[in-house]
Amino acid sequence: METRRDALTGTIGCLAAVLGTLAGIAVWYPYGRRGLFGSFESETNPAVFWLGLPVMAVGGAAAALAVFALVRGRWRPALGLVAAVAGVAAFGYGFDVLAGTQAVADCGPPC
Repeated sequence: METRRDALTGTIGCLAAVLGTLAGIAVWYPYGRRGLFGSFESETNPAVFWLGLPVMAVGGAAAALAVFALVRGRWRPALGLVAAVAGVAAFGYGFDVLAGTQAVADCGPPC
């Protein structure tokens, strides 16, 4: 009986991670689309793909798993996952993974 419960818990945990990853990608998409396809003079910024997408996907999965651990009452894994989310957020902030193309930032009021 306990193996079915463990299997169900594992399945729900995997679904939470997948949904968190999809949520992270959905948050990244507007920035990534603007960075990949360019906005001003077709300038592209591939860093939004190479840095932004993995950071947002991993951050979304870790955040969803942290919430899942909190719901299950597992405080230690939840604290570890919250620390991982904070680390990923610091990395993303440091590398500015949600920045658009540089031309948009430098263009000024006419753009």
